[in-house]
Amino acid sequence: MAKAGGAAARLMQELQQLQKEKWLNVDLIRDNIFRWDIGLIVLNQDSAFKNGYLKTEMTFSEEYPYAPPTFRFQIPIYHPNVYPDGRVCISILHQPGEDLMSGEAASERWSPLQGVESVLRSVLLLLDDPEINSPAHVDAGVMYRDHRAEYNKKAAECVERSKKDIPEGFVMPTNIVEAPPTVKDADDDFWNEDDDLEDFDFGSGTDEELQEDDEEEENGSDDEES
Repeated sequence: MAKAGGAAARLMQELQQLQKEKWLNVDLIRDNIFRWDIGLIVLNQDSAFKNGYLKTEMTFSEEYPYAPPTFRFQIPIYHPNVYPDGRVCISILHQPGEDLMSGEAASERWSPLQGVESVLRSVLLLLDDPEINSPAHVDAGVMYRDHRAEYNKKAAECVERSKKDIPEGFVMPTNIVEAPPTVKDADDDFWNEDDDLEDFDFGSGTDEELQEDDEEEENGSDDEES
C-alpha cells in the first residue's frame, strides 16, 4: 500500500502541473489516478498533424516512477512509429537500462527522473520527426520517405477526424507562441508528497481492477449498441 500511495502522490502532483498547460487536455478515467485520458494538442504549425486534438491514454502501475507508464493513441494515427492498435514505438517508454540488442542507450530509455510531461513531449517530437529506420508501421514509413505529400495528406485526414473528439465546451488554443517541445526531467517537487493529497481517492492501479474497469466499459458499450 505504501508503494501505491507513493505512486499516487507522485502522479497527483504531475497531474496538477499538467492541468495548467495549454497544449493538452487531461482528465482521469473514472477518477482513477492510474488511468489518464489525454487530449494531445499539436501547436507546431510546421507539423503534419498541426491543430490536431489527438486522444491518448496513459496507464501507470504501482511501481511508477520506477516502471514506465504505457501510452497509446485511442484512435490510431497514420505514422511510421505508431502500431495499428495505437501503441507507440518510442525509447522513453522502454524499461530502464541499456539494451544491447536494440542499440538503445540507458539515457534514451525510461528512468525514474522522467515523468508524464517527458513522455508527451517526446511523442510530440516523434510526430514531427519519425524514426523510419525501424518503423512500427512499414507502409507509413515508406510513404513518409518516398511520398511526403501523400503522407501529409493522410496526416491531415487524421487531424480532421480528431476534431470530432474535442470535448464540448473546450476551446482549442490559438496563436500560442511556445518554444519547440523539449524533453525534460520531472520536477524535484514531484518527489515531495502534498498534505492535501491525503483526502483524495486515488482509485486503483492493480492489473486486476484495471481489467475489471475495461470489461465494465465494454459491457456498457454493448448495452448502448443493443
